[in-house]
Amino acid sequence: MTSTAPTDPADSAVADALADAHRREWAFVLAATVRVAGDLDVAEECAQEAYVDALTSWSTSGIPDRPGAWLTTAARRRAIDRIRREVTLRRKLPLLVEPVEAGALGVPLWSNGDPQADGVRAVPDDRLRLIFTCCHPALDPAARVALTLRLVCGVPTPDVARAFLVSEATMAARITRAKKKIAQARIPYRAPSEQELPERLPSVLSAVHLLFSTGHTAPTGEQLVREEVCDRAVHVARTLVSLLPREPEVRGLLGLLLITDARRATRSDGDGRLALLENQDRTRWDSARILEGIRYTVEALSVPRPGRFALQAAIAGAHAVAPTFAATDWPRVVRLYDLLLAEEPSPVVALNRAVAVAFADGAEAGLAQLDRLDGDPRLVGYPYLPAARADLLRRLGRDEEAATAYQDAIALTSNTSELEFLRARRDGLDQSVQADQESVSSRPSAGFSPASRSSPDGSKDPRSSAAPGC
Repeated sequence: MTSTAPTDPADSAVADALADAHRREWAFVLAATVRVAGDLDVAEECAQEAYVDALTSWSTSGIPDRPGAWLTTAARRRAIDRIRREVTLRRKLPLLVEPVEAGALGVPLWSNGDPQADGVRAVPDDRLRLIFTCCHPALDPAARVALTLRLVCGVPTPDVARAFLVSEATMAARITRAKKKIAQARIPYRAPSEQELPERLPSVLSAVHLLFSTGHTAPTGEQLVREEVCDRAVHVARTLVSLLPREPEVRGLLGLLLITDARRATRSDGDGRLALLENQDRTRWDSARILEGIRYTVEALSVPRPGRFALQAAIAGAHAVAPTFAATDWPRVVRLYDLLLAEEPSPVVALNRAVAVAFADGAEAGLAQLDRLDGDPRLVGYPYLPAARADLLRRLGRDEEAATAYQDAIALTSNTSELEFLRARRDGLDQSVQADQESVSSRPSAGFSPASRSSPDGSKDPRSSAAPGC
């Protein structure tokens, strides 16, 4: 019989503190290090090395009161040491974007390591400067958003790849090329001027929206929701509104995130099982957050031609104000998707619209819309398409086809919570098909027609979480 040594509580506490610091502080640490290193690759390596250093140091000296400040100082010192080793310090210093920060050589980003002290305003600005750097117009639009998610937001490369419907290798190469482009083009680390802002803002908003999406429905892992990621995205969106109060799309994005996030507490039950929108307790939705989100949405819709985030916020608002799932104004949702499709003609928006049509006009109408998307190569590997098809087929009583479609969705899904739901739906259909077959074989005639399982409230599969009302 072998004995297992007990886990050292101190080591466990350090590991937990480091994991929390990575979630909360990575963007700040990296942004502060970029300012010293002047190179994204070097800054990323130094920040990673600082986290490794912390594992040893904190285990012996204890976890610091402000882990983010400790990591920032360690990463910046590593960057400075690297510059010195390369004997280029004198040539590098004049290239620093903010030479007024003479304390860069050893002074932490926050006074006394306190992020709430006099540097409180510099923290969000640092992160936004890095976001705007990654979203430079010299980079390919898709690369801008991908680079921001990976570097600034700390989203793993596999999850970024899934968000863009490409392979991990393709996404890794895309991010590498973008970083090389920044270095070769000597793109400065700073926020753009007022004249440069319009070129970069759409990519910045897309990056923040995708960041929130990876938290709202985690692409991989056991958790359905990554709360710290959602919080991070909402915080960045609020900061953007404070910096750009006259930009309608910035307000539209914040409205969208607030209204969507208001349902967070009800999207899974106590055991982590996914809860359908129709089964969520609407009294537990965050009404204050919904009202705030609707206020931003109304302001964003007040312009002659609302943008895509304002329209998405309006769709989220239509679900938020409905007293019950059955009372949702689906015709209005379809009209909003028509406007969104004109603004953003993508297959994903078309898929969302098809689901809304199914609720407004019936499953057959929605299925006809989905059929038009089958051959689109941009949706190959996109799990929401077979998931939406599976649910509509289930509602129509076409159980064997629905079970096949659920299996297709399962093969493309990596989130444990969603996998369990999809498998339960598929298994339930398999049992139903088997029971129907046994019933038919026991009858003298073959005239059996399975009853439609269309629910009165038009419930849908949650894997189509990009679709309305999820």
